[in-house]
Amino acid sequence: MDITQLILDDHHEQRRLFAILEQIDRRETAVLSVIWDRLAAFLELHAQAEEEIFYPALLQAGIAARRAGGVEEETLDAIHDHNEIRDAIAEVARHRAGTDDWYTAVAAANSANSDHMAEEEREGLTDFRRLAELPRRHRLAVAFAAYEARNYAGVEPVDKDPAGYVRTAEQKLRAAASGSLSVGTLKRT
Repeated sequence: MDITQLILDDHHEQRRLFAILEQIDRRETAVLSVIWDRLAAFLELHAQAEEEIFYPALLQAGIAARRAGGVEEETLDAIHDHNEIRDAIAEVARHRAGTDDWYTAVAAANSANSDHMAEEEREGLTDFRRLAELPRRHRLAVAFAAYEARNYAGVEPVDKDPAGYVRTAEQKLRAAASGSLSVGTLKRT
């Protein structure tokens, strides 16, 4: 198991659910609503799991490989994208399923998510496969799968300041490297 593959699998499922929405008759508002609700919760959970597990590990690997600038920029961009996706999800919630405004908002969410996934697949995931050995990617995959399973009912959407996120993650990494955190913390992820 590899965290980069789990993330790719999630991306596939997100694309599949957006495609399903496009194929449902607009008069089937109850069906549109439940499929959207599932997708919205999944998008939120996926972003949060990446923020909790993947991006701190990407930062750690990049810093260790003396590529901090590149992974910091990728992480800043990813957190910004996650905020845009959260905002797009909130916009969909403002409209009744099946209306023109609802479809416009869903299309905007799909666009924001698609742009993020493409960039992440091209950059963050590729970099992490190059920087982190498979045993580490496996441990992170286990943590990622467990996080998504524990939070299957969804997470509270919270926008984050991208620079603050990176700063906090790097502070935790420095603390772990200096040994001030207990065994089993970020130092081993």
